[in-house]
Amino acid sequence: MKKVFRSLPFRLVLGVASGIVAGQFCGAAVDMGTGVIQSTGHGLMNVAVSVRFILSELINFCIPLIIIGFIAPSITRLGKNASRMLGVALLCAYVSSILAALLSMAAGYGLIPHLSIVPRTDGLKELPELVFQLEIPQIMPVMSALVLSVLTGLAVTWINAPTMIKFLDEFQKIVLEIVKRVVIPVLPVFIGFTFWTLSYEGTITRQLPVFIKIVAIVILGHFLWLAVLYIAAGIYSRRNPFQVIRYYGPAYITAVGTMSSAATLAVALRCAKRSEPALRDDMVEFGIPLFANIHLCGSVLTEVFFVMTVSRILYGNIPSPGSMILFCLLLGVFAIGAPGVPGGTVMASLGLITGILGFDSSGTALMLTIFALQDSFGTACNITGDGALTLILSGYAEKHRIRKQERRTEL
Repeated sequence: MKKVFRSLPFRLVLGVASGIVAGQFCGAAVDMGTGVIQSTGHGLMNVAVSVRFILSELINFCIPLIIIGFIAPSITRLGKNASRMLGVALLCAYVSSILAALLSMAAGYGLIPHLSIVPRTDGLKELPELVFQLEIPQIMPVMSALVLSVLTGLAVTWINAPTMIKFLDEFQKIVLEIVKRVVIPVLPVFIGFTFWTLSYEGTITRQLPVFIKIVAIVILGHFLWLAVLYIAAGIYSRRNPFQVIRYYGPAYITAVGTMSSAATLAVALRCAKRSEPALRDDMVEFGIPLFANIHLCGSVLTEVFFVMTVSRILYGNIPSPGSMILFCLLLGVFAIGAPGVPGGTVMASLGLITGILGFDSSGTALMLTIFALQDSFGTACNITGDGALTLILSGYAEKHRIRKQERRTEL
């Protein structure tokens, strides 16, 4: 039971529930008229909006660090191991993520207008002003961090600078500790205060049925995309994809339970190795660990649909097709370097959400919440989809007569 209480999903649910209850209490207190109870309601809301602002500033400050800390080292590692198969693997992962994102975008434009979403601006309470405002400016704009990460990673690879490679690897560990020890622990608190304000305004009570619907739609989208991936892989490799997917049940269940690609990796390797001869053993040992870090089709599909829904809920409209296409294309890049923590994809791409789609702190908090609450299913889709991409690698290796390497491990 202790593990359950300490888990991120439990803390998120607790934060959401406590925030909703507190918001309803403050709203009822303010509506009661004059007196001590109304004054207490206003005072608590002043504290809530101030704490939410400070935590939002702290999280936003970490965004450029996360971008630099994960994308630049990822590029240097890929450069050190550059090969034809690595290029094919990268292309497969990126194309899968981009096509999943575009499919999700098309579904969003087709389905979201019919979900009976009422913009939050209609008849909602006004939030009180901040009583304490602590601004924490970012070290650089998000897009500057992205360009710096890409150029630094490429330049380090070009000149083969071992000192910088080691520095970037160490910096990544530092940023990961910041994420684990600061951002992740702060998230449930930030989300709790955000839902406090949303509940006070009246947004949550109106939109809860919508949240349930969109999570169900996204999970269905995961299965549809997995079907597309495995059918395409089977056609390309001329092998039966069922001989791969049939063994992936344990990996899927493990990913749902752990919300971690890294924690699921050993199980995924074992499932993939049982798929011989559909999957070449050397391609399994090369592809499965690599795709676990760069192939996030389920997470990307989820995020695209969610940002469109949240935009409709909070701002009354869905982003334009041009903005969404740009968002999808860049999201594929961010996903490759996303941190391997719950909600890593959406955290790494917060800059895109704020910079391209114009989300404010309420929008990013809502995104973090609903994304993290279903993140286990996105991770399961990512892990299961890795088998399809490894099937493509196996087919590519056979078609181009790449010699099979000797078997090195047994699982």
